[in-house]
Amino acid sequence: MTGVLDRDDGPAQYSLAEQAEIRAVVLGAAVPHCPRCDTHPAMSRKEIGGGSFGLGYQRKRDWFVCPRCRRSAIFDLRRGTRN
Repeated sequence: MTGVLDRDDGPAQYSLAEQAEIRAVVLGAAVPHCPRCDTHPAMSRKEIGGGSFGLGYQRKRDWFVCPRCRRSAIFDLRRGTRN
């Protein structure tokens, strides 16, 4: 297998502080970089839509994935929440 992933460097999920850092960068209209990987690669972004079943609004979430360690974070940027 080529390319070593940083999967053994701590928990599989980003910490709350790391998630807040990613969200702050995105809200500042910049490209987030993985806070966990040594090389800090740019994270890919994918928009996730959703229905409004009982929510009263249509969800618009963004999913950010590190191409190296595969850790990810999902934010509802419009509401300012993690999920």
